[in-house]
Amino acid sequence: MNENFYNSHNYEDILYLPHHVSPSRPRMPKIDRAAQFAPFSALSGFSDAIGETGRLTDERVELGEEAKSELNEELRMIQERIAIHPEVAVTYFQPDKRKSGGAYITATGRVKKIDIYRRTVALQDGTQIPMEEIVRLKSDVV
Repeated sequence: MNENFYNSHNYEDILYLPHHVSPSRPRMPKIDRAAQFAPFSALSGFSDAIGETGRLTDERVELGEEAKSELNEELRMIQERIAIHPEVAVTYFQPDKRKSGGAYITATGRVKKIDIYRRTVALQDGTQIPMEEIVRLKSDVV
């Protein structure tokens, strides 16, 4: 006996029935029906982790005593002229929040305040720079 005949013969009673529509549940939108067949990524987030591992950071450079002394003198001179809000270019180390190391950033702007107690230099654009992280300072008053 033919195999196709045998299989179709078993389902002849339901083969041409109308599609069932639930009286109590709304029909699912096509976009949601398609989403259930979307590809599944077992390694989701893996490419982000690889990218994070491959991201390079700089190591912090420790300044010598002479360089620290020069920076302190430059900061003192800026503090004396804080009323004129001197223009500065500050290169400082910003530690990375996710891994060891960080990046050296140069910020330019006018000094708003030097906070001795918090040990920060505040620029007028709102940038707060920790004094311990400053490695280079150029100013129009120095």
